[in-house]
Amino acid sequence: MAEQSTQIALFEGRKIRRHWDQERGNWCFSVVDIVAVLSDSKNPAVYWRVLKKRLLDEGSDETVTNCNGLKMPAADGKMRLTDMADTV
Repeated sequence: MAEQSTQIALFEGRKIRRHWDQERGNWCFSVVDIVAVLSDSKNPAVYWRVLKKRLLDEGSDETVTNCNGLKMPAADGKMRLTDMADTV
């Protein structure tokens, strides 16, 4: 079985979920967690959902990278699908 490649990173004391993509050789980070840090929003999931819709409405054909839609542990402990982005 593959080694667990999902970890929590800290940025200014805030948790950011991340996943090592072995195939691509880079880290993918939870977009909602990044939005929470950058926007200081009380509901970063809604903030991201609205922003993503606006981007799509304005003609953007890609709002996140190819490693989006990974299941990550949520605040309630359940594995939930979340948008992911890398730094490349």
